[in-house]
Amino acid sequence: MVVASAKSIRIISWNLLHGQVIPPVGSQNWRADLITAAGQVGGNYKADFVSLQEVDCMQPRSGVLNQTELIAQSMGLKYWAYLPTISGTPGESWQKIDNLTQSIITQDSPTTNQMTYGIGFATNQEIKKIYVKQLGRSVIGMPLLIPKDNGKGVRFIYVQDEPRVALIAELANGFTITTTHLSFVPGVNIFQLNRLISYLKTLPGEQILTGDLNLPGNIPTKVSRFKSLLSQDTYPSWNPKIQFDYIMSPKSKVLEVTPIPTVKSDISDHLPIGVEIKLQ
Repeated sequence: MVVASAKSIRIISWNLLHGQVIPPVGSQNWRADLITAAGQVGGNYKADFVSLQEVDCMQPRSGVLNQTELIAQSMGLKYWAYLPTISGTPGESWQKIDNLTQSIITQDSPTTNQMTYGIGFATNQEIKKIYVKQLGRSVIGMPLLIPKDNGKGVRFIYVQDEPRVALIAELANGFTITTTHLSFVPGVNIFQLNRLISYLKTLPGEQILTGDLNLPGNIPTKVSRFKSLLSQDTYPSWNPKIQFDYIMSPKSKVLEVTPIPTVKSDISDHLPIGVEIKLQ
C-alpha cells in the first residue's frame, strides 16, 4: 500500500446505490458484486481517500454487509468511518438517528447488527479528528427515476427525503475532506450546500468537499464559494448526461489538479469521479 505524501492525495467520490447491480438481476451476490466493483474502482483510481454515499450497513436488501468496511478492505485502505443517517430502510420504514456523533462506526468500533443507511469514507491516511454536520431535510419528497427490477427500462417512485448530513475527516497530512449527500429537492440542496460551506470555514486544514450534491450544470460553483475540480457527467451510469457528483475546493486555494479518467463498475446508477491534488 502506497501512502500519499503530505502535498499530494488521490480522492474519489462514489455513490454506491447500496451496491445494486445495474441493470438489476433477479438474484444478486451482494458481497461478491461489491468486492468486484471495489476492485474495479480501486484499481482504476488507486485512491488515498474514497468518499461514499448511499451506503448500507447490515441491510437485508443488500446482503447484511457493512459496505464501508468491505470496500475499505477490498481497496487496502486501513482507516474507515461510516455515519448512519437513518435506521431502517430508505423508501420504506425508517427513523432518523438522534445522536450522530455517537453513531459513527470506524475500524475500531465493535461489530454492529443495527440495520442502517448513510454515508462513509475509507482512507490510507491517519485521521486526526472526525466532525459531523447536520444539514436538515426537505419536508416534501419527490418522484425519482430508478431502474426497473427486471433491468428493462426505468420507473418513477415517490420518495420521502431523509435527513442530510456531512461526515468530515481532518487528516494528518493536512487535508480536511468532507463527504456528503444533499437533498434531491431543488432549492433545499442549495441551502444545505451553503450551510455546509459556512461550517467548513471554521475547520482547519486544506478543505476538499466531495459527494453527490444532486445539483446539475455546475450549479454548486455558481451558488457557493467553492469551485468544482473536474467536469464529468456521472448520471445515469449507463448513459451519463448529468453531473451530480463533485469534488470541490475553496476558490481562493491554489491547487494543481489532475482529473483521473473514470471507470464504469458493475454497480450503481452513478459513475465514480476522481482527482489527484497537489498543493503548490
